[in-house]
Amino acid sequence: MHLIRFIKSVNHEMKLVVWPTARENRRDTTIVLSLTIFFILFFALFDWLIQTLMKLFV
Repeated sequence: MHLIRFIKSVNHEMKLVVWPTARENRRDTTIVLSLTIFFILFFALFDWLIQTLMKLFV
């Protein structure tokens, strides 16, 4: 009985969900990929800088 009520509740909530449009999805995906590439480059540069400084001191 609880399972049936739960499934009905989930079904009701899913009808209330507002799904993003294709344009919004593309925009959000572009932002995520851009930030990912930025942070990869940033941390790679930072890592290289730290390695270079460590080699100078050691």
